[in-house]
Amino acid sequence: MDRERAGRVYSVLEDLYGDPGSPRTFLRFENPFQILILTILSARTTDRSVNAIRDRLFSRYPEPKDLANADPRDVEDIIHPLGFYREKSQNIIKTSRALIERFGGRVPDRMDDLLTLPGVGRKTANIVLDHAFGIHDGVAVDTHVARLSRRLGFSSGKDPARIERDLMALFPQSAWGNLNYLLIRHGRTTCTARKPSCTTCPLGSLCPSADNPSEGEPVRRKKPP
Repeated sequence: MDRERAGRVYSVLEDLYGDPGSPRTFLRFENPFQILILTILSARTTDRSVNAIRDRLFSRYPEPKDLANADPRDVEDIIHPLGFYREKSQNIIKTSRALIERFGGRVPDRMDDLLTLPGVGRKTANIVLDHAFGIHDGVAVDTHVARLSRRLGFSSGKDPARIERDLMALFPQSAWGNLNYLLIRHGRTTCTARKPSCTTCPLGSLCPSADNPSEGEPVRRKKPP
């Protein structure tokens, strides 16, 4: 897909989901530490599930120093509903210790520094940089972004790193942070994994997969009356 068509897709999505009064984040957070920890916990689960344990977690461990000294069993008990709770507990405790030992108890605002933290890859780092600091260093690629990028012809890759590079080449840097939000919203409401609503999708004329989505069940067009 060329940049001109990609820009038209972006404009349509912005018109659909760009309500200025709506928060452009799916996780409820109050500071950089919270969005870092919550994003680590969001791997392989839903944002709704993460938000559900948020208050209990941060009421007990409000600062990096508190979580750094936590008993792993107590943390596991809180985050157990999220799945992979032992691995996630280790990651957020170790990350909190790293914040204390190497960054003065503060969340770093550089990609290279964030990637040294346990449980943090480029997706998590991009989300933290965007939401906490307003820095657009890349595009966060989750399952929704990856699926829509292939269906819309933004990328033919399956590797998140390849998809991110393709998106960064198609869109201006000022759009990188918002692109994640727009694609996720559209992926949850219309371009779903199993049954995309191609017949009613406002991107139909711009989407190369409108008649045959590359993933999920084939779309059955309604017969004309």
